[in-house]
Amino acid sequence: MLNPRLTLNCRGHLISLDRPIVMGILNVTPDSFFDGGQYSGRDAILARAEQMLEEGAAILDVGGMSTRPGAAPVPEAEELQRVIPAVEAIHQAFPEAIISVDTVRARVAQESVGAGAAIVNDISAGRMDEALYATVAALDVPYVLMHMQGMPRDMQKEPYYEDVVREVLDFLIAEAGKLRELGVKDIILDPGFGFGKAVRHNYQLLKNLHVFQILDYPILAGLSRKSMINRVLGIQAAEALNGTTALHMVALQQGAKILRAHDVRPAIETIKLWEQLEMVE
Repeated sequence: MLNPRLTLNCRGHLISLDRPIVMGILNVTPDSFFDGGQYSGRDAILARAEQMLEEGAAILDVGGMSTRPGAAPVPEAEELQRVIPAVEAIHQAFPEAIISVDTVRARVAQESVGAGAAIVNDISAGRMDEALYATVAALDVPYVLMHMQGMPRDMQKEPYYEDVVREVLDFLIAEAGKLRELGVKDIILDPGFGFGKAVRHNYQLLKNLHVFQILDYPILAGLSRKSMINRVLGIQAAEALNGTTALHMVALQQGAKILRAHDVRPAIETIKLWEQLEMVE
C-alpha cells in the first residue's frame, strides 16, 4: 500500500516517492542564470523535454520568468506567452509526462494546468499573488512550497538570520498549515537554496535538511549549478556539474525525495549510487 505522504496525485497520475525522483528544469526564458535562451522555440523545447524524459526525469518543470538574484518580474502576459505554448506542446507530444509550472502567479498556474500541467512550483509561497493558494486548492494539484527571504530583485542583499534552519522550518510549518486549511492535499517542501541566503546559510540548511522531515512532507532540493557551489569553488555555473552532483548526494543522505536539476542523467546516477549505498549494512 502506498504511503499517502510519499505519493503525489498529479491530476489522477500517481507519482511514488518511495524512491527519490528527478525534476528536470526546462526554462523558456531568455535570461535564466544557466540556460537562458536555449529553449525558446517549439522544436528546441520538445527536443529538451524528450531528452530529459529519456534520461529518467519524472517531472518536467517549465518556467517562463527568471528568478535569479536581481531579476525583475516580467509582465504576466509575457510569461503566459512563454509558458502556455511550451506546456501545450510538451503535453501534446508526451501526454504521459508530468509537467510542473514554475510560477508565482495564479492566472499562469490556472492556464498552465488547463494546458496540461499537473504541479505548481512557486518560489514566493503565495506572497507575490495572494490568489495563488486558493487557486492551487481549487485546481487540486500538488504544490511546491518554497522559502525565500525578500524578493528576487533584492534577496541576495545581505540576507540575515539568527537561526536559518529554525526560521525556515517555522515558515514552512506556518504556510503548510494555511495550505492544508484551504484543502491543498499534496505539499512539497523546498527550503529555497540560494533564495535570500548567504553561502553559509545554504550549507547550514543542507547539513540540517533532515530536520524538515518532521513535517512529514516530501523535500525538494534545488541545488543545481547554484552560486553556493560556484562561490566556494571559484567557478561559473557552466562548470558546476561536479559540485552539483556532490551536493545532490548529501541532499539524498539528508532525506530529499526530489532533486530539481538541469542535468537529469547525472542526478539519476547519483540516486542509483545512493540507493546502492543504502542497501549495504
